[in-house]
Amino acid sequence: LSGIDLSGAKLSGAELSQANLSGADLSYADLRSANLSDVNLIGADLTGANLARANLNRADLRSTNLTGADLIGANLNEVEMSGADLTAANVNQAELSAASSHLGVSRKWVTWAGSH
Repeated sequence: LSGIDLSGAKLSGAELSQANLSGADLSYADLRSANLSDVNLIGADLTGANLARANLNRADLRSTNLTGADLIGANLNEVEMSGADLTAANVNQAELSAASSHLGVSRKWVTWAGSH
């Protein structure tokens, strides 16, 4: 699935664990409550995607564009996010335990309230 165009796709509740979605276009996709654990999303475009309550446990989000993404209540435990762009993303109530964001992550205008 590397490089696939799923922009605007309706994937709410989808089982995508361990998929290789590197470089995929998932902009404005509906991924609410989807299982994306252990997914490779390196360099993927998730601009404006709805990832509310999605399971992204151990996902690789390096260099991923998450501009304006909805990550409310998402499981972001143990994700790798170096180089990710979280500009205007909403991560309210997201689980961020052991998330590896390192330097180089753009977090301009990110909504963090209620995250833990």
